[in-house]
Amino acid sequence: MGKMGGSRHLKREVTPAFWPIHRKKYVWALKPSPGPHPIGRCIPLGIIVRDFLGFAENMREAKKIIAQGKILVDGKVRRDEHFPVGLMDVVSIPEIKAYYRVLPFRKGLILHKIGFEEANYKICRIEGKTTVDGGHVQLNLHDGRNILIRCEDPSNPAGNVYRTLDTLRIGLPSQDIFEHLRLEEGMMSIIVDGENIGRYGIIKSIEVIEGQKRRKSLVTIEDSDGNIYSTILDYLFVIGDKEARISLPSEGEEKYAIG
Repeated sequence: MGKMGGSRHLKREVTPAFWPIHRKKYVWALKPSPGPHPIGRCIPLGIIVRDFLGFAENMREAKKIIAQGKILVDGKVRRDEHFPVGLMDVVSIPEIKAYYRVLPFRKGLILHKIGFEEANYKICRIEGKTTVDGGHVQLNLHDGRNILIRCEDPSNPAGNVYRTLDTLRIGLPSQDIFEHLRLEEGMMSIIVDGENIGRYGIIKSIEVIEGQKRRKSLVTIEDSDGNIYSTILDYLFVIGDKEARISLPSEGEEKYAIG
């Protein structure tokens, strides 16, 4: 009988380039388990504890720390060192009052230190919408979450105010919606992929081309120094209106940079 399912192993030489591990010293690497983020845009919790934060000298020590329930991701205890941590996730270590948010930075991601208040919410992007039984609307978010918007009048669903690529500021771990941020001109956003990854600023223009997918529309943002950057809508992540709802990394913040 042939092999069924994917491999449970991962060689270091084929790991994503932004993982901060030596690719020739050893053969195998910790493989992320299936979860809220794809393997190319996440990093296993064990590598965060060992290689990013330096809480362990080896993976055996990292496993013990994680198994003791000392590490929370998005407000929930995670005891699996393979758990994938990705964009906008909040990593918390309450015992030492340390909190971090995963943000895009230069050619990869960064663990950006945040305060306790900010660790109680995250921003998620709406990747899709579906109508379920009863006319209610289900929002499918970028980190695998599904939020149900109940509608009193199925013929006029309240969920129509939400559009794909808009973002939601939600509570952790409750998933209560605190704020709806629309993707439109004048909003603060950050680029999460492509050549200008990590750049952030105000959306100046959105160029929609007829016959082309909306996600491929060209968008231009301007940062606080007046620099102009271009990308496509699919690489844009709204994080506020005139001001960002989350703290953002500075150019000198490289200690926890991935890559």
